[in-house]
Amino acid sequence: MDGEEQQPAHEADVEPVVPSEASESVPRVLSGDPQNLSDVDAFNLLLEMKLKRRRQRPNLPRTVTQLVAEDGSRVYVVGTAHFSDDSKRDVVKTIREVQPDVVVVELCQYRVSMLKMDESTLLREAQELSLEKLQQAVRQNGLMSGLMQMLLLKVSAHITEQLGMAPGGEFREAFKEASKVPFCKFHLGDRPIPVTFKRAIAALSFWQKVRLAWGLCFLSDPISKDDVERCKQKDLLEQMMAEMIGEFPDLHRTIVSERDVYLTYMLRQAARRLELPRASDAEPRKCVPSVVVGVVGMGHVPGIEKNWSTDLNIQEIMTPAILSRLAVKAAFFGLLGYSLYWMGRRTASLVLSLPATQYCLQRVTEARHK
Repeated sequence: MDGEEQQPAHEADVEPVVPSEASESVPRVLSGDPQNLSDVDAFNLLLEMKLKRRRQRPNLPRTVTQLVAEDGSRVYVVGTAHFSDDSKRDVVKTIREVQPDVVVVELCQYRVSMLKMDESTLLREAQELSLEKLQQAVRQNGLMSGLMQMLLLKVSAHITEQLGMAPGGEFREAFKEASKVPFCKFHLGDRPIPVTFKRAIAALSFWQKVRLAWGLCFLSDPISKDDVERCKQKDLLEQMMAEMIGEFPDLHRTIVSERDVYLTYMLRQAARRLELPRASDAEPRKCVPSVVVGVVGMGHVPGIEKNWSTDLNIQEIMTPAILSRLAVKAAFFGLLGYSLYWMGRRTASLVLSLPATQYCLQRVTEARHK
């Protein structure tokens, strides 16, 4: 599993990339029998159709930030809010206006199922949480990461029940629209979530780990409308952990700032010059700038802008921090001790509230006063 986590590039299986802003470089294809067209001519015909639909001065939503790579490639970053219909419309409009060569979304291979998960599917998955599913998640990702994965699903289901809207709607819309653009690639641009989980957990103190484990095991508090509004504007994972252990700088660094770096790197990888097809090897190579649309949470947009022109080294943020066995055991026994203390307190309160106990205490008090 760790071997898979350190591979930075992830790509969904859509279609080959096409060049952008290449209308002058693409030869016009004369009308004729489509069956007599060569592969290159057919490619150029589809490319010409795409470029005609691409707006040179696109009318973009206010949530879009434009970035330009050194080679002239353009990146349009759509900042989205979780659980927002407006964000879904912004994504659709941007992709239709610019007809991108690549669409990059804030998902990793461990969350790609979100592209097919509607409200009913998400609620069913959350309701069908079982010990077997939990054990599988723990085996794959470790104890804390497995619990966090289950909690994230449970929290998403809670919010879905209140809003009637499953998370990730903007990513599903991006996937649908990308499939309508000729030769558009679809990239998964987020850091693998097990890496984020492990690095976030390693940054916690001992008691923060205990509080997190307790919250993961015994989450039962209902989510209020205020919680939902905060989740719309903030990274869901960061919001979820902050509710249980409080805000602190290392949490923001591992969950937001490091992922800003990773997302920037993936967007820059996607924004590379593209080579046009050639009818023969004798023709000179022609490369043109590409057009990329990035779909990320609005909380990541400032970090992407900040990192866009800097040298990035993602290897140092791709290594999952290893929790020592002593730390895991300490967290376990700390959680066990806290659980026994909490259960003992609840049991004592329950026993003391019984009528028989109250009667006995009253008789003892009367006897002492005599």
